[in-house]
Amino acid sequence: MIGYDRDTGLERKFCRPDGPLALAEGAVIEGYASLFGATDQGGDVVQAGAYGACLKRMAAEGRRVKMLWQHDPAQPIGIWDEVREDGRGLYVKGRLLPEVVRAREAAALVSAGAIDGLSIGYRTKRAERDASGRRLLAELELWEVSLVTFPMLAEARVGAKGRDPAEVLLRELAEAFSGARRMLAEG
Repeated sequence: MIGYDRDTGLERKFCRPDGPLALAEGAVIEGYASLFGATDQGGDVVQAGAYGACLKRMAAEGRRVKMLWQHDPAQPIGIWDEVREDGRGLYVKGRLLPEVVRAREAAALVSAGAIDGLSIGYRTKRAERDASGRRLLAELELWEVSLVTFPMLAEARVGAKGRDPAEVLLRELAEAFSGARRMLAEG
């Protein structure tokens, strides 16, 4: 399913993911929110360099890509500390903010395996259709990257690099409980 807001022109993409999402180092989220050359469930293909102009402009203006919960602009849940293009796609790394209730809920859902996707919210600046009808996205204005239940690109998810996912989840769950105990003790 593709989401589209007529007032803002913001597009969103959702689809069923096919693998686990994991947290790294406590509440750090990292992974690829978009992969170059991969056809998503809506028939769109993001081309290499599609985010470059937008990311450069945002950096020059001192702005950041927003981290939202399920594309809801009223529910920011963290900060993307790193958003960059590389040879594979749009890599993101950021932190869920433990002071935000929804972020704590998101961390619990990710740890339990209930949430396992990333999804982008953007406006298309330049695109064309190929002979098979796929939309080739050449330039995008990236607004946000959300933690979601159903990303449009199945491969767009967060993972802990080079670690046993079960070990990571158990350690992070223990850290979450310890953090919750400290918060309760403090106030």
